[in-house]
Amino acid sequence: MVYLSTIYTKTGDQGETGLGNGSRVPKDHIRVEAYGSVDELNAVLGVLLASAIGLESNGFLLGIQNDLFDVGADLCVPEDPNLSQKTRLRVSKEQVTKLESEIDRLNQRLAPLNSFVLPGGSPIAAWCHVARTVCRRAERLVVSLARQEIINEQILIYLNRLSDLLFVMARIHNDEGNGDVLWNPGAGK
Repeated sequence: MVYLSTIYTKTGDQGETGLGNGSRVPKDHIRVEAYGSVDELNAVLGVLLASAIGLESNGFLLGIQNDLFDVGADLCVPEDPNLSQKTRLRVSKEQVTKLESEIDRLNQRLAPLNSFVLPGGSPIAAWCHVARTVCRRAERLVVSLARQEIINEQILIYLNRLSDLLFVMARIHNDEGNGDVLWNPGAGK
């Protein structure tokens, strides 16, 4: 459980922050950028939830918000081969499987695509697209981190599946794909 008695600590006033293992890094360190983008994604999902009161996906999205805290917790503690991995919170294959099941369930309601979909349509679908693009950025940052340090591979898989789910959810909230705004190549000329 987390206990916060004060909100500001002044320990970051010089541009550094603490990681979950107690080490200090610059606030623009790739690890901080990665879990910061995951936090931003979580905030966008909060806006989506606040905008989509009463929709069937709200309970599932709340679960995803909790999962994203797990992702952030996993990312904020660098791997240490000398420590037992059982002592830290890690994103699991089961969390990925949960996303895949939801993608499959929702995608059954949609006709196959014959064009790319432009972000937009209904306000809820548009928020799903915003969340999807923030998720893709977080995924790219985690890929950059993984080039420099060892990370839990399930984080990348989770973020990849989550962006797919958000795309499917956007289509669901565009009248099950009937309200999708389709790309018309060259139409902007």
